[in-house]
Amino acid sequence: MIYGGFVPSLHGRGEGKTGYVDGSLVPVPAGNKEAYHAIASRLAAVLVEHGALRVVDAWGDAIPDGVVTDFKGAVKATGDEQVVFAWVEWPSKEARDAGWGKAMSDPRMHPDTAPYDEGRRAHGGFVPLMDASF
Repeated sequence: MIYGGFVPSLHGRGEGKTGYVDGSLVPVPAGNKEAYHAIASRLAAVLVEHGALRVVDAWGDAIPDGVVTDFKGAVKATGDEQVVFAWVEWPSKEARDAGWGKAMSDPRMHPDTAPYDEGRRAHGGFVPLMDASF
């Protein structure tokens, strides 16, 4: 099990029930937190325009070193980098596929430079097994 604590730095909420989730981990130099937030905010707006229900980017806060692996190891984070845990909620996989297709053709999704190493991003799509709200 890999676990850790993250403080949300971006939380754009739409409406509806989540049927599919994209998740990612990204190593970001600690000094680039504000630059990351600026880009993440712009990208989140594009994703919501194209059907995302919710976009969350959370800055690592309590990420312990693991014995076998951990969040930092998953993205090869260096000592001056923090791990961001991000996810995008969609109403369905079909909405996600269509939304990403439209979003990726939007020039706002392609910044000239990024304040992190995109090549070390770990990401994937997930089908929710449980969605509990109390």
